[in-house]
Amino acid sequence: MLLTELDVWNFRNLRGKVACGTGLNILLGKNGQGKTNWLEAINFLATGASFRTARLAEAVAFGENEAVVRGLVRQSAGVSRELTALVSGNTKLLSVNGKRVQLPIYREELHSTVFNADSMEIIRGGPEYRRQFLDESITAIYPPFVSTLADYARIIRQKNALLHSAAEKGISEAEAAELIAPWNSQLIAIAGKIYRARQRIVERINAELTKRPFSSESLAIRYRSSLEGKGDIEDYETLLQERLALRLRAEIINGHSLIGPHRDDLEIDINGYDARRFASAGQQRTALLSLQIANIEIFRAQRGEYPLFLIDDLDAELDFERIGRLLDYLEGKTQTFITTSKVAVAEAFGPKAAIFKVEKGLALVSCTVTS
Repeated sequence: MLLTELDVWNFRNLRGKVACGTGLNILLGKNGQGKTNWLEAINFLATGASFRTARLAEAVAFGENEAVVRGLVRQSAGVSRELTALVSGNTKLLSVNGKRVQLPIYREELHSTVFNADSMEIIRGGPEYRRQFLDESITAIYPPFVSTLADYARIIRQKNALLHSAAEKGISEAEAAELIAPWNSQLIAIAGKIYRARQRIVERINAELTKRPFSSESLAIRYRSSLEGKGDIEDYETLLQERLALRLRAEIINGHSLIGPHRDDLEIDINGYDARRFASAGQQRTALLSLQIANIEIFRAQRGEYPLFLIDDLDAELDFERIGRLLDYLEGKTQTFITTSKVAVAEAFGPKAAIFKVEKGLALVSCTVTS
């Protein structure tokens, strides 16, 4: 899939239209000019979400009522479609060829993978970042999984509200169990789907990691359920039901749900050691890139084409050697968009790229790389 045109209005400080290169696209400019905003706009067009904020209203330019990102996408079969993502207040509208569609259908059209400083939390941060990584990996190749995750989040919210109310009112455990039982029944059914989907994507990622396309180091991941060691995890639903019953009193005391896949984690090991605790900063960055490349290859195997790859502040996160190895690997595969404030980066890698000088939100085609 290729993003051939991008037209943006009132998204952050952006305005105007750009014709995208089919391979490497370099967004060059000084800090504060809007380079990252262009990547955010592309990601919003592809996913209907922002990698910078959960409140899309924050992305609307100050003093404006709405922001629009429109793009032309050409699939591998040669078919082109116009995607439009609009933010108006707290409302998000998504359309394909002018027809409004729901998010799972919309996400079938375009996909992007983002590498930036925040994405390093997948390696360095808490379990929630690694769960999100797995869920986004699944959603990329199976967009309806968005609905599964939304249903699970809704159930947890409702159950937490009941648990909090039960704790405040001091109702008996038996009464609480009766109130919560319907929600636990739904939780068990959907949790099983999430658990197995995460297990499957971990298997697929590990299979790609053994090929070591980008790094010579041994990298492996393992999905660690919070139910491990508590019983027969092969019979996940039965075990989950048992643990929910056993931990009901603790959930009431705490006022929120303590059992389920929202408590799981992903282990990431480099050469047999925990990447979070023992890897160097360079090893951690390489590990994340390897995980993302594995996802890109899984996407291609599933969908028959590569997703977009968005890399923010490239030279701040990677040294020139890693940059060269990464871009060499991506050449001829992904349509890649990178941002940099360093003219030297554009000079080194620009001959094979489309270069855009970004100034005050405008992205202007540049044939030179002078500062």
